[in-house]
Amino acid sequence: MDIAAPSTVTPIDTSKFRDPSVTADGAARASVSLKALRTLWINTGTLCNLTCVNCYIESSPTNDRLVYITTGEVGAYLDEIAANALFTEEIGYTGGEPFMNPDMIDILDLTLSRGFRALVLTNAMRPMAKVQDGLLALREKYGAQLVLRVSVDHYDLAHHEKERGPRSWQPAIDGLKWLSENGFNINIAGRTFWNETQEELRTGYGAMFTDIGLTIDSNDPVDLVLFPEMDEMADVPEITTACWNILDVSPEAMMCATSRMVVKRRGADKPVVMPCTLLPYDERFEMGGTLADAAADVPLNHPHCAKFCVLGGGACSAG
Repeated sequence: MDIAAPSTVTPIDTSKFRDPSVTADGAARASVSLKALRTLWINTGTLCNLTCVNCYIESSPTNDRLVYITTGEVGAYLDEIAANALFTEEIGYTGGEPFMNPDMIDILDLTLSRGFRALVLTNAMRPMAKVQDGLLALREKYGAQLVLRVSVDHYDLAHHEKERGPRSWQPAIDGLKWLSENGFNINIAGRTFWNETQEELRTGYGAMFTDIGLTIDSNDPVDLVLFPEMDEMADVPEITTACWNILDVSPEAMMCATSRMVVKRRGADKPVVMPCTLLPYDERFEMGGTLADAAADVPLNHPHCAKFCVLGGGACSAG
């Protein structure tokens, strides 16, 4: 879905997304139950080597609102998964730039040694280059169990650098080529806010992959994940319980039906669990310090719940 430029976006109605139980017009708000914790996301810290224009989490070289999580803190959640025989298959790591966290290689080693698939979202730039030896050792031990998802916002240098800043293209491409040449399991994360269709974007990425020697299928939605732009101030409908039938969408298809995210706030004694990756700062959505605490239903009380997860361009009206 293409997202309109900020200048054309209708501002959100401030009466919306206030009450977790009912919408602004008094209808019962939809919620999502945790079906099974298939993926546990862990925010490694919001510090990043880049300051991207539209980063939903506002990562930068100075943003430490979410601080570095430690190997021990991650281990406590992995222990809880084991103790409660949860059905967790994958541990996802996002930032910031995860490889700025000094514990990252140890965290990945611990994760992979427990039998989980580890997915790391990275820009593949200098922070990753500094830990190449550690990554090679992990690949040797665990092979394709370690997956690196590299952010390439567009297949064109100029468009990519419009988002990520000058001189951000070539280091990312060099890092991506290094991962490919050394046999890592990689995929790409792009964006859909360039006024191009999905087909046009995937064709463009495919040409770029061929040009730099990557064997990635641009038409595979896992190999190339295309995310819409995030703007929580843009107006979207609230999601009521009636929407599931109106839209023919299942609550079990929502991210919060199968995942949670751990964050550690600056100044906090310990991490807390959030419903998903899209709500890192909104303290209304804190679910507690343990995965057991986080098993509660999630009310869809945020614009991202509607735009990103439920609607995909649809609407909740019957007519």
